[in-house]
Amino acid sequence: MSENLQELLRPTPFMDYESDTVRAFVAKTLDGSGGDPVQDAVKLYYAVRDGLRYEVYGNDLSHDGMKASSIIERGFGFCIHKALVYAATLRAVGIPSRVTYGDVRNHLASPRLRELVGGDLFRFHSLTQVYLDGKWLKATPVFTKTLCRLYKIKPLDFDGTSDAVYHPYDEKGREHMEFVRWHGEFDDFPYDLVIGGFQTHHPKLFAGNTKTATGSLVDESADQRALLATGGAK
Repeated sequence: MSENLQELLRPTPFMDYESDTVRAFVAKTLDGSGGDPVQDAVKLYYAVRDGLRYEVYGNDLSHDGMKASSIIERGFGFCIHKALVYAATLRAVGIPSRVTYGDVRNHLASPRLRELVGGDLFRFHSLTQVYLDGKWLKATPVFTKTLCRLYKIKPLDFDGTSDAVYHPYDEKGREHMEFVRWHGEFDDFPYDLVIGGFQTHHPKLFAGNTKTATGSLVDESADQRALLATGGAK
């Protein structure tokens, strides 16, 4: 991990913000109003959070599929994809960024996803670190507002002045997510560490070497709501 802020502004093999795709995403988001780092970081946060569909299933985890440009073109991804895109777009407007990972216990995963993961401990959950006004902030542009509504989770907002990590409770006071281990911060996506970790700890989640199983979190939200109604998934 570099503490040289200039290093954390550069494009990387995965944060390929010099690509036309990433530049177009940033330009559309800011719409000519960029220039204030805090406002830009907030606008880009919501563009990634709600503009890219959150989906664990049917994902491309190949080297090419993990490029920010590829993720934007695909239009969806899960935490590792969306945190990486946010970091890339921040660097595109001159805001230092990096990605970080932690193991989390997710109390509100759908029954099928919990089965594929092998329980409620999810390895290498990802978020973005943003350097604003002389300090590092954690931001998590992951679950869309729509998915949060379906899973009865409070949407996670970011104001550019304080951390935005997952709320520990859902909208009815049930436990949602807790961090049990941090893996550190990285200047670029640590492909072998994260994808290798998924393959080791969550082998059932894969339909191939670099593809996740097919499915739909939106469709499975009904199963999760039914489970909660019976008092399950506490």
